[in-house]
Amino acid sequence: MAPDLPATAPAPRGEAVAAVEAAITSRRSIRAFLPTPVPRALVEHLLDVAARAPSGTNMQPWRAYVLTGEPKRRLSEALVAEHMAGAPEEAEYRYYPHEFFEPYLSRRRKVGWDLYGLLGIRRGETERMRRQHARNFEFFGAPVGIVFTIDRRLAIGSWLDYGMFLQNVMVAARAHGLDTCPQAAFARRHRTIRRHLPIPDAEAVVCGMSLGYADPDAPENALVTERAPAREFATFLGDE
Repeated sequence: MAPDLPATAPAPRGEAVAAVEAAITSRRSIRAFLPTPVPRALVEHLLDVAARAPSGTNMQPWRAYVLTGEPKRRLSEALVAEHMAGAPEEAEYRYYPHEFFEPYLSRRRKVGWDLYGLLGIRRGETERMRRQHARNFEFFGAPVGIVFTIDRRLAIGSWLDYGMFLQNVMVAARAHGLDTCPQAAFARRHRTIRRHLPIPDAEAVVCGMSLGYADPDAPENALVTERAPAREFATFLGDE
């Protein structure tokens, strides 16, 4: 008779592979959430798991400010008010190029119009577009909002490490049936965010993230973006 496996024994390889791939491939940017609360212990667990991300010389450059309830509401109200009033933005860093070019321009346009199409927003409806963008600052109705920061003295390598950490957060969330939306929009309103959160000047706002359970009835959550296959971006050298 085979001995009993300890509780920490890994799952059979086939099941483990399927679970990991399902968590990765089912991750999408969700833009409408249910109000269902997410326990603080679970959020902390997700961050603990994500912190296993690699980082150069184990520097672990990430910082997270987790918001729920009244603090999240106050921040959202302030950011939405600024956005709707057309208050100037001030980016912490350059996210996009000065000028888009192919194939990136076409991809950017497609995802934007695919989203607006699901929401019934037509070309030229600038006020509806602006209101939809404001939903970013409401964390799309998610019960948990996270603002991520990094020590601004760190170099590009730590920002690369940060991307792996953020992906870990989102994939770990999927493993628990949760959804997310990473949001660079928060970095452009960092001065307002600092008035509401204890973020020192030495830290740059990297992004925000919505975390919760997707609203299955929201039309915008039907958006599934396309991905180019490996044969289009990878060069294979050597034997097959």
